[in-house]
Amino acid sequence: MKILNRKILLGLLLITLSGLFYLIHYVIFKDAHHIFIYMIGDIAFVFVEVLMVTLIIHEMMNEREKRNRMEKLNMVIGAFFSECGTRLLTYFSNFDPKLDKIRDNLVVTDNWSKDDFRKVNRSLKNYGHEVDIHKIDLENLHNFLSGEKHFFLRLLENPSLLEHESFTELLRAVFHLAEELALAYRKDLLNLPAVNYSHLAGDIKRAYSQLIYQWLDYMQYLKNNYPYLFSLAMRTNPFDQNGTGLDNHLSEEE
Repeated sequence: MKILNRKILLGLLLITLSGLFYLIHYVIFKDAHHIFIYMIGDIAFVFVEVLMVTLIIHEMMNEREKRNRMEKLNMVIGAFFSECGTRLLTYFSNFDPKLDKIRDNLVVTDNWSKDDFRKVNRSLKNYGHEVDIHKIDLENLHNFLSGEKHFFLRLLENPSLLEHESFTELLRAVFHLAEELALAYRKDLLNLPAVNYSHLAGDIKRAYSQLIYQWLDYMQYLKNNYPYLFSLAMRTNPFDQNGTGLDNHLSEEE
């Protein structure tokens, strides 16, 4: 309220000073015609100035700032996949019993267009993203995610994530899975009740599906902006059986 009052007072002061100087001009030169010619001309230009500054220059600056923010955000996303995201996606996909139905559709190449990425995203909406939890080494998964916990927390603290809701949801899903595994680990991961397995299966499914969607978006970004990074991403594609790929394990101890 105080700030608003200050602005009103400042506005009144400026208008008063403007009127005062117009009065001084009239007293000295006795030429109201000259005063009104320039005053009306200046007022007319205000609308053009508003158009240029507010609607054109301001929008251009906002667009530039938005691109810079998205650039920084995609660097964060790239760090996530380099650090653990691609390895985690590889691990989950190895225990996807129906992966062969979509595997070929996820082998991204240089020839892919925006429409190709869009089609694959649409087709994934009807896919189950199931993972056979009974084949997963839950203790190893727990150890892997526990080791990355501080990394996840640093990512979640990044204010740039507010610009990217889907990636934030992915981090929350993975972090939640880590917390659920930590809770189950304290009980006994090898002898969990069926209801606990079912709950963990749902958490893994959520993380797995969001990993795939976010990975596809990131692949499209690399293809459009960084061909050399895209080349590496193609060679480490978790779904390409003919590529270099990553090993099937989360850690070297396995």
